[in-house]
Amino acid sequence: CMAHVDVELSDTALTNREASVKQLREAFLKLPGVAPNIGGFISHRMDEVLSGVRSAIAIKIFGSDLIELRKIGEQVRDVIEPIAGVVDLQLEPQLPIRQVQIQYNRQAAGTYGLSMEQLSDVVETALNGRVVSQVAENQQLIDIFVSLTAKARNSLDAIRAIPISTPTGETIPLGTVAKVDYGMGANVVNREDVSRLIVVSANVAERDLGGVVRDIQAQIRQNVQLPNGYFIQYGGQFESEERATNNLLVYSILAAIAITVLIFFSVKSLPATIAIMINLPLALVGGIVSIVLSGGVISVASLIGFITLFGVAVRNGLLLVDNYNNKFAQGMLLKDVIVKGSLERVNAILMTAVTSALGMLPLAIASGAGNEILQPLAIVVLGGLFTSTALTLLVIPALYAKFGKRLIGVRC
Repeated sequence: CMAHVDVELSDTALTNREASVKQLREAFLKLPGVAPNIGGFISHRMDEVLSGVRSAIAIKIFGSDLIELRKIGEQVRDVIEPIAGVVDLQLEPQLPIRQVQIQYNRQAAGTYGLSMEQLSDVVETALNGRVVSQVAENQQLIDIFVSLTAKARNSLDAIRAIPISTPTGETIPLGTVAKVDYGMGANVVNREDVSRLIVVSANVAERDLGGVVRDIQAQIRQNVQLPNGYFIQYGGQFESEERATNNLLVYSILAAIAITVLIFFSVKSLPATIAIMINLPLALVGGIVSIVLSGGVISVASLIGFITLFGVAVRNGLLLVDNYNNKFAQGMLLKDVIVKGSLERVNAILMTAVTSALGMLPLAIASGAGNEILQPLAIVVLGGLFTSTALTLLVIPALYAKFGKRLIGVRC
């Protein structure tokens, strides 16, 4: 069976959420027969929408035979268990249980002119019941439900005695055309795209999701041999993350091209445009350093943070270069252009950086529920703002001091 338990962390536990969740996981693992799956409410719902299971990683094994599927699932579970970062590892509880099984005798049914569909309809109505009509009462429609009484279906003999009407008008018991007995069968049979499947699920802790999935795929390729007709699909957060990452990369490149074109038309100088775009790698350095210091995990939120950071970096560079160009147009000397142009824009650049940093600081240090989505973005922006702002005020003036005439000389 499955149970859902909500645990609210105290303020003390929230000061180190990762360690608190780790202690919870260890405590639940000590309970006999419990396979815990620990995570946030929002992340569990997102995982369930993405892959159908409440875990970050869903390894779906498809095939026709339930026994073979479970055998492969056990192999997959045992292979990936030693991988660092894999937690809450579970094999779907698809186990054989005692069942009442009804096996139709096609030859006997054909003798009485009965088809398998006719037999199934009668048995389903008798055992599960069926809505056959509706009646109006007090301005409401009430279903008319037909089924056998509990006493008429609570034993094998009672089921064997279910009356079946033949096309000739004769009534025979179900036992005449079917074998009814106890047997062993799966407690649940899951399907996806018509195919049977069993799922091995897991979460990730203290490692990036993509790295863990790559290790899992490598281990399964090396150690698990799939019979003909069986195959594995990987689902969960990482699949959505990969798709989102690829989309972000494509759109980021297109955005960078569009920004470059706009900057070129603004400063009307190709070398000056290049000088401004040099700010992007400078911003990238701070963002990467902040990720390393905060745990070294790059997520979709981190990539969005880089995009936000690039916009701020380009704006700062454009403020400096545009002011330099205006000073050059006034006939000022190169040294005066750099000194006065930088001093005039330093307040605007620093205020932009400070206000952006103050806006991101609460998100970066937050420890409540949901911070796992916004915190990586804030950390990247904070780290990149420091390096981008500092290096912008150093690199662009230095480039103009060295190549000033070239930067301003090629104009449209």
